[in-house]
Amino acid sequence: MAAPIYLYTGPEFGERDEAVADVKKSLSKKFGSIDEHSFYLMETPFAQVMTILQSGTLFSDGVCVVCKNAELLKKKDDLEMLSDWLDGGPEESSVLILISDEISVDAKLDKLVPLANKKKFWELFDNKKVEWLQKFFTKNGYRINTDACDLILDMIENNTQALKNECSRFFLLFPKDHIVTCDDVEAVLTHNREENAFTLFDAIADSSATPQKRMESGVEILQKIQLSPAKDGSSVKTIAGLASCFRKLVTWHSISNGNYGPSDEDLRTSGFASKIMQKQYRNAAKIWTTGQATAILAILASTDMEIRSGGAAMEDVLLQKMLYEIVIKKGSQLSTYEEN
Repeated sequence: MAAPIYLYTGPEFGERDEAVADVKKSLSKKFGSIDEHSFYLMETPFAQVMTILQSGTLFSDGVCVVCKNAELLKKKDDLEMLSDWLDGGPEESSVLILISDEISVDAKLDKLVPLANKKKFWELFDNKKVEWLQKFFTKNGYRINTDACDLILDMIENNTQALKNECSRFFLLFPKDHIVTCDDVEAVLTHNREENAFTLFDAIADSSATPQKRMESGVEILQKIQLSPAKDGSSVKTIAGLASCFRKLVTWHSISNGNYGPSDEDLRTSGFASKIMQKQYRNAAKIWTTGQATAILAILASTDMEIRSGGAAMEDVLLQKMLYEIVIKKGSQLSTYEEN
């Protein structure tokens, strides 16, 4: 019998989330009502996760804990705690699902998960994305031409979760059987674009713009995120999203091959199958070196800790300071906040 632990990695969020939902559905079908918990490991001690897994079934038919940022699970004590739990023959009704946007996790963690319970979710190949979009619109009672599909793929992060979220807007605005055109895409997505950590990274990674212009664009997007109706927890999500982007940038540098750039195989296996993503990180690599990207990761972690340890009143200032250190200082920290 496979241990009740799963590891799902990779950049295809949509299919990955469906796999998580299937595990939960199977658990509910087998045991009845279950308690569901979701944590980011960058903000929750792993010991807290283990406490829930070890005691959760005392008060319910089952428990399912989803841990995001699984790439951060590498401390010796945490891995030993997890190993001891698995060796102790945990109840089938207590399930742990580890998730990472990255392709891989710590080797010692990887060994703890049965092969049958591990899966990497790759992005769709470029030649499959248009087909996926057309099927998605058809399934919901709409049609869309190929040019409109291409435009959507130029404007939206190419994973099925992001595509579903953004394209669902068309179903609220147009009647059934409507044929979605490029004009519709421009009208809906350009004027109603939801800002997030990934659109923020895209703006500050525009190598064709000056640092000052990138800073201005970044602050504007950051303010929109902070003022959005779903502001609750937005700082944590923004910092986590940016950290994911800069970890990917470190990976991009590691697979780059001088003037020739990464090979097609390296791009795919490292999570850069999308042409849009390749262009984005090629631009970002012109701005930040590996060392600078690593220093920026430290800045993101430091800002996160400052906000969590009582800096809520200064949250906006801390976030803008963070952005200044990323865009203008390229990873150099400031002892005091400098205003332009």
